[in-house]
Amino acid sequence: MNIVVLDGYALNPGDLSWEGLQRLGRLTVYDRTPPEEIVGRSAGADMILTNKTPLNAETISRLPRLKYIGVMATGYNIVDVKAARDAGIMVTNVPGYSTLSVAQLTFALLLELILHVAKHDEAVHSGAWVKSPDFSFTVASLTELQGKTFGVVGMGDIGQAAARIAFAFGMRVAAYSRTRKELSLGGDIEWLDRTELLERADVVSLHCPLTPETDRLIHRDTLARMKPTAYLLNTARGGLIDEADLAEALNEGRIAGCGLDVLSSEPPSPSNPLLTARNCLLTPHIGWASKEARQRLLDIAVSNAKGFMEGTPVYTV
Repeated sequence: MNIVVLDGYALNPGDLSWEGLQRLGRLTVYDRTPPEEIVGRSAGADMILTNKTPLNAETISRLPRLKYIGVMATGYNIVDVKAARDAGIMVTNVPGYSTLSVAQLTFALLLELILHVAKHDEAVHSGAWVKSPDFSFTVASLTELQGKTFGVVGMGDIGQAAARIAFAFGMRVAAYSRTRKELSLGGDIEWLDRTELLERADVVSLHCPLTPETDRLIHRDTLARMKPTAYLLNTARGGLIDEADLAEALNEGRIAGCGLDVLSSEPPSPSNPLLTARNCLLTPHIGWASKEARQRLLDIAVSNAKGFMEGTPVYTV
């Protein structure tokens, strides 16, 4: 069985082992694969694993030997699933591997926004504390989370994990979701419609999928409903936000700040207005990338491939 990994570097830059896949067949791992080389590198493959390298209908039609596509991520829009199905190719994905890591990053962004840890560290290392006449000083206003309202948009696994952390900080949790259900998360959830959540929340945290209904969910009008002291967090999908409208709201002080791990285009264009917006924290889509989460992803990807080979497939799409 010939197995080809088209873009393995993001998952495994060298701190994990490909041994599990090597035991399943003859393995070739590419760090990255440019579009013009996808077919050439995949021509002899029985099984392909990909993270973000696309496999469209035309590409699939040129790979008659291919039997299996393992998406090394939860989202599988990079694969033309219908074309794969028509060609008798199984497609699998890896759900749920990064829930705790993404929730953790959500609060890392929030804590940086309200406590300015990096700014204070920079001030100390630049000599400001050594020169200070006082034992303590601040370079920006500090905020306590106790009693604040954490507004969650989307109460799937990650939204629930974020809510648990919010309760641990003594926050109130308000939630908007297409479906409402009884949840045991460490406190009482107040279910609100989306407009009321935006108006009342001190922190709005996005944890919903990107669909036609949620595309640019946050835009000029919805931002206008938020408190000027409120923060916006997005560790879900960049397309949930109209980035020009958000940059304008930040620069005009209509919300207090934002923390984003995702943008509409990744890597972003140099002209993306959020790169220079006021009080805008940006991380390069790292919520999924803790070593523990990546190990879980790899383990499940191997299990998916093995299940296919043994006739007991899991996580098929």
